[in-house]
Amino acid sequence: MFMATERRDWRQLGRILIGVGLLILSLEMIGQASEPLRNSDLMPLIINYFSGDSITTYLLAALVTWLFQSSIAAVLLMATLAGRGLITPELGVVLVLGVNLGSSLIAPMLTRSATPEVRIVPIGNLLMRGLGSLIMLVLIMTFKPHFAFLGKTAPDQIVNAHILFNVLILLAGLPLAGLVYRASGRIVALGSKSEPVAALDVVELSALNESALDTPSQALANATREVVRVCETVEIMLKRIIELYEDADPAKIKALAALDDRVDRKHAAIKLYLAKITRNPLTEDEALRCQELIGACVKLEQVGDIIVRNMLVHVKKKLERGLAFTPEGWQELRAFHSSVLANARLAFNVLVSRDPETARQLVLEKDLLREREKETSASHFLRLREGTAKSVETSSIHLDTIRDLKQINSLLASIAYPVLEERGLLGGSRLKAS
Repeated sequence: MFMATERRDWRQLGRILIGVGLLILSLEMIGQASEPLRNSDLMPLIINYFSGDSITTYLLAALVTWLFQSSIAAVLLMATLAGRGLITPELGVVLVLGVNLGSSLIAPMLTRSATPEVRIVPIGNLLMRGLGSLIMLVLIMTFKPHFAFLGKTAPDQIVNAHILFNVLILLAGLPLAGLVYRASGRIVALGSKSEPVAALDVVELSALNESALDTPSQALANATREVVRVCETVEIMLKRIIELYEDADPAKIKALAALDDRVDRKHAAIKLYLAKITRNPLTEDEALRCQELIGACVKLEQVGDIIVRNMLVHVKKKLERGLAFTPEGWQELRAFHSSVLANARLAFNVLVSRDPETARQLVLEKDLLREREKETSASHFLRLREGTAKSVETSSIHLDTIRDLKQINSLLASIAYPVLEERGLLGGSRLKAS
């Protein structure tokens, strides 16, 4: 499936199936490797110890799950060991609770450096599943219930205990969602540190080291680092512009315009630096890389101009007139923007890695986006024919935004052309058939 198509969704599905297959294979191998433990004299002593120390068992399962980075893998491992007679149902249920504690820690750890808005949901999940598992552990240690109702075999009881726990968390979470959200927001606010970020922004350093100009390879590496910083700024602009369509104010608009000024300054500095590099003798590869970086920098500067000079104008128009998109139209715009943002990240990866497969995927995504634009425009015109008032009011903003995003996507996709041309994978204006 992965090799038979160039479509991203099918290739990702192929990757997922490979991962599931490896997971199942590894569990079977673990089961076979643990077979001698059945006859071990030490194993009953270990099981008896953990059966009498639920807290240690609970914490150990949490640690294992965090190391696995997957609650499913941990639960299936425990079910496999239970099927071999190495884990009792009572011990397995305590392990399942520890698994849920460990899995609720994964997302907060991975997003600890993200923005406060991103961290609220992982913290909320930790409050619900983490505290929920702890409460259930206390109840089990207090009342010592029997778990025969969960299934006939130990593996069934472990898997069903995991499912039942998460169903209970879901049912408890529905009425408590508002309370958990507010608590998560306060916890995130306590841990946020906005001032150091601002200070770092003020003292931002340039990678364009003049002393490296006599060594073209080092100078080109410096220029690449600086272009990557421009990529990061453009990505921030692209993410923020769609947020302004929904929630705009003069301060946010001014901040976005300031980012474009930063892109313009860096663009000018990089072009001058690359021009200085060409004063020295360059190899053919170095000369091509220099031209590639200049071309990429120009395209990034054009993307910034489109965001500020076109899309920001649409934002101001929408704000001044108090307009609102239809739910369908806004969903289409968000989906279209998400595709462009994903392609932007691919383009930035190509610029650094020069990977031909990623470059080819980026150009294929450009063709898919063209078809998506046609579908989006057709849906918009259908709403216009039906006389939807909001569609009529926001028609020009909707269509112009789609056009601007498509133009941005085309500029970013063209970053892949030098890589494809170098390997003979680009014929005329289209990819060669593989």
